[in-house]
Amino acid sequence: MDVVAQLQAALGARVDVSPAALRGARADRSGHSSSGDPLAVVHAESVADVQQTLRIAHTTSTPVVTRGAGTGLAGAANAGPGQIALSMRRMDRILEVRPDDLLAVVEPGILNADLGRDLAEQGLWWPPDPASREISTVGGNIATGAGGLLCAKYGVVRDAVLALDVVLADGRLLHLGHRSVKGVTGLDLTALMIGSEGVLGVIVGATLKVRRITPGSPCSVVAVFDGVRSAAAASATVTASGVQPAIMELMDAASLAAVHSLLGLTEPAPGAAQLTIQTDGPAAADEADRIAEMLRGAGGAVTVSHDPDEGEKLLAIRRSMHPAMAARGMTLIEDVSVPRSALAAMFDEIARIERVHGLTIPTVAHAGDGNLHPNFVFDGPDVPDVVWRAADDLFRAAIRLGGTLTGEHGIGTLKARWLADELGDDQWRLQQDIVRVFDPAGILNPGVVFAHTDAAGHTDQKDPDA
Repeated sequence: MDVVAQLQAALGARVDVSPAALRGARADRSGHSSSGDPLAVVHAESVADVQQTLRIAHTTSTPVVTRGAGTGLAGAANAGPGQIALSMRRMDRILEVRPDDLLAVVEPGILNADLGRDLAEQGLWWPPDPASREISTVGGNIATGAGGLLCAKYGVVRDAVLALDVVLADGRLLHLGHRSVKGVTGLDLTALMIGSEGVLGVIVGATLKVRRITPGSPCSVVAVFDGVRSAAAASATVTASGVQPAIMELMDAASLAAVHSLLGLTEPAPGAAQLTIQTDGPAAADEADRIAEMLRGAGGAVTVSHDPDEGEKLLAIRRSMHPAMAARGMTLIEDVSVPRSALAAMFDEIARIERVHGLTIPTVAHAGDGNLHPNFVFDGPDVPDVVWRAADDLFRAAIRLGGTLTGEHGIGTLKARWLADELGDDQWRLQQDIVRVFDPAGILNPGVVFAHTDAAGHTDQKDPDA
């Protein structure tokens, strides 16, 4: 009996081999797609479904690619020929909320925004808020180590998870972490699983750290500068002051102009860059006024709003970046991070890369933590060679400045070729050794982050464009 027949016998209608389902499992939002259709899409509805799928895959040596909502930007969940696409989207329940312990237990397929709306009814919230929060799953957020606009103050997913339930490649179920705030028994396998992009196991449940909604309305500050370097330097001034905004977002001239065009707003002045900052909590108004004073001193034209609705309208400009880029063509949305003090220097590097490669690279940044998203827009479907050359230059520049290849999107398949450049050979091999402990046969997300490596250490890592 072949693999698909075994899956159908065990899971019935939850095994989908329709052309539409197979085609949909091949791609994510990165613009990258696998070379062909997977064998089947399994729509898991329970932990038992996941275990059964992985037991069959393990005994038949069939690769498995785990998917959430397919909103990733690094090609980490694209299933291809000879592989099983394991969809977690139907596992979308909130299993428990404990306001007294400030935790919530959820299945991985719940959408980030749906969780937020449910928690809000109980006076609670979960801080990670990626730009894709309306369409991305909590499990996918955890698997990629997602961040978002609020990470300047509240951290990223790694700071908001207490425990995980994980199914290993052979079908075994592990319960990692603790429900208690503190817990240092043994090695921290929960932290190891966060951001592992499906190569260590399949996340089937998560115990999340939630917060109480604090009193006080958020306040917003928008400052327009005559250039992106000035805006970046101003954001560093805010960071150094000790005032802690919840959100601090920077848009360069190209990204700001694109969004204004999309939304039908007045065209910004040539070269203008914008900082959008939001404060929250009981001291929100005082902090917003202090920040506004700093930004004026740095040369910004500043607007302050204490009206939450007006603040959301201002933030909508930043949140419209992805649609604005999509309206201009295929987009490779990149993701590098540098120390916050090096943010202006990284924008200098982007300007140099634009000149060298003859490109315009609209860039936004989570200025509060030094995470930049340069955008490469091109006529699809294939990424042009000049874009990959410019991306190579971009990644190496970030590493030179003490930064990293990715702050929140993950490595996936698109950045795997640069991983050893950042980690160094010894750490690169050590991390591959760890993957083999969890998945000796190499059936989980092969080619993602690391290529599959055999017992002798031989690798079949491939260029995603080959």
